[in-house]
Amino acid sequence: MKRFIIIKAIIPALILAAICSYGLLQYQRFIDQPLQLDTPFIFSVEPGSNLKTISEDLQQQGLTTMPPLYLQLYGRMTGQAHQIKAGEYRVEPETTLPQLLEQMVSGKVVMNALTIVEGMTTRELIDAVHAHPKIVKTLETIDEKAVMTALGEPEKNGEGWFLPETYHFPSGTSDIDFLERAYQQMQVSLQQAWAQRDEDLPYETPYEALIMASIIEKESGIAEERPQIAGVFVRRLEKGMRLQTDPTVIYGMGDKFDGNLRRKDLRTDTPHNTYTRAGLPPTPICLPSIESIEAALHPADGDSLYFVATGKEGRHVFSATLREHNNAVRKYQLKK
Repeated sequence: MKRFIIIKAIIPALILAAICSYGLLQYQRFIDQPLQLDTPFIFSVEPGSNLKTISEDLQQQGLTTMPPLYLQLYGRMTGQAHQIKAGEYRVEPETTLPQLLEQMVSGKVVMNALTIVEGMTTRELIDAVHAHPKIVKTLETIDEKAVMTALGEPEKNGEGWFLPETYHFPSGTSDIDFLERAYQQMQVSLQQAWAQRDEDLPYETPYEALIMASIIEKESGIAEERPQIAGVFVRRLEKGMRLQTDPTVIYGMGDKFDGNLRRKDLRTDTPHNTYTRAGLPPTPICLPSIESIEAALHPADGDSLYFVATGKEGRHVFSATLREHNNAVRKYQLKK
């Protein structure tokens, strides 16, 4: 009888020990076993997802053989269950479920990139943003006016107001959020550059400097030439000479430009034609780089009033007199 009582007492203890051993074994397996991946994998956590849907999704995609409940219990036990952030996560081979949970809590999501290329127009930028597969489209109308209205600047012309550089952003970023970031970057950069400008420049506002910078941007991609080009245009403005720069004519032609700039185009008046109109055009003609803005605000000294492309490496030759310029045109453009 006594032996029966002892056995009766031992059996539950053995069962409990077996359960504990199994639980400990499963816990250790949960901690140590990596996800079933041979190559990096992008795992997406949608907004509003919770640990239950995430753990079920991991199993459905064949990334783990662990029961979904394990990750849910672990998340509750560690207090991480409600700290998960939506986004796309790059999961490397050998990543375990606890490590993946840490990654989702940290919010270290995959970052996408979009480069605003200096010299592109705002129209081209909007098209690039609209075409990006990781950017959410919220604008009903994709034109400059709609964008500036969404940015709270309905009266402002949108050309020139977005700073060229490479922007990194998580998937799900909205079009207007991306554009607002580039807009604010230009605002800050322009104001900082304006505060450090040279004295006695022929600009009354930072916007006029932005217009000049956009012309410089289109005239040369050679960094060391930009201050020289700025110097030419500044001296022409100071002398009351027309800027006579082809990129402004092309911009004013819009869709009518077919790749060839003809003499009649130079004589056809538009608000941006600096052959027919004095002073700066009414708006920028592209998105200028910070380098072109700096050149506009720190033009090189000298006496040159003209320049012409040499046809080599995008460079120009500068002249102080019309006679020198005409000779350069004959040499480099007319090949005489």
